[in-house]
Amino acid sequence: MQAIIKVKTHSREALYDITSEVKKVVDESKIKSGLVNVYVCGATAAIMIQENWDESVQSDVVAFLQKLIPQGVWEHDRQDGNGDAHLKSGLISPSETIPVIDGKIGLSTWQNIFMCEFDGPRENRDIVITVIGI
Repeated sequence: MQAIIKVKTHSREALYDITSEVKKVVDESKIKSGLVNVYVCGATAAIMIQENWDESVQSDVVAFLQKLIPQGVWEHDRQDGNGDAHLKSGLISPSETIPVIDGKIGLSTWQNIFMCEFDGPRENRDIVITVIGI
């Protein structure tokens, strides 16, 4: 089964929790054992599994990446000013694959799935969710 969800982003850099949307697709698939792949379309966004309980972790991720890969110092910035966004998305990865166990997504208590925006705001980010298994 495959579905596309859309996320509207509101700031240049932020993490958006998409776990409930992914769980809904897994539930609809009726797959009991397999994998779910979550892939964001675009060269300046990424998918990350991260803690869901304390929002400061998501803020810390953004702050860490801003310090590690600052804006405005890259060769690509001469083109369109988002060289850092390309580097951040490449470092994190555009996708994550999570096991489906007994029909449920195999995240631990403190894990959620986040779409990482590094070049927003965007009216629309497409996220492809693919569930395979039995």
